[in-house]
Amino acid sequence: MSDLTKPAPANEALRTLHQAYPRLHHYLQFSTPLELLIATILSAQVRDDVVNATTTSLFKKYRTAEDYARAELQQLIKEIGAVSYPAAKAKHIREACQELARKHGGGVPRTMADLVALPGIGRKSANAILQNAFDVVEGIVVDTHVLRVAYRLGWTDTEKNAEKAEKQLMELLPRGEWKRFPWLMKAHGRAVCRAPVPRCSQCPVTRRCPKRGVAQVQR
Repeated sequence: MSDLTKPAPANEALRTLHQAYPRLHHYLQFSTPLELLIATILSAQVRDDVVNATTTSLFKKYRTAEDYARAELQQLIKEIGAVSYPAAKAKHIREACQELARKHGGGVPRTMADLVALPGIGRKSANAILQNAFDVVEGIVVDTHVLRVAYRLGWTDTEKNAEKAEKQLMELLPRGEWKRFPWLMKAHGRAVCRAPVPRCSQCPVTRRCPKRGVAQVQR
């Protein structure tokens, strides 16, 4: 295997990518843990700007978990109608907030086990809530950008299995990178390492990318 086809060394590539994207931040707008939980449920298969536009008015009307728990379902579906699967997400929001009100005093729990027990919250969502609401870092948020970019760089051997990819990345990356890594992959995935065709000529780490070029990426 030549140097040009070896996986990009993680520490070296991370330094280069951090230089390229110095202003990283979480992409969903929120001011409380509850708002982040709601936005996270809404964000599945939806652009961030659509979620943020939806929550602008939603957060003004619904202030507490009890507000969502008492919401009329059809009205809530209407209010989040711009996102995908609004009926399922409205149901998850209301049921999750009923659980918060019943079991957690209306607050958002701070453990992975309690979060994934809520309707509409899986491990990826729980990781995002823990990290960005409470600065509790137990794992890595693996979304489509992380799967695609990490796979192309040779840091995982899957671009389909989020759980497997997370385990591989947790073994590879310094723990201090776990929170910022998804933001970095999203920034690079949007700007350069795009789906389905990457802009390899603009990539600062393309020389060490084992899947550089359209022909290799489109297997």
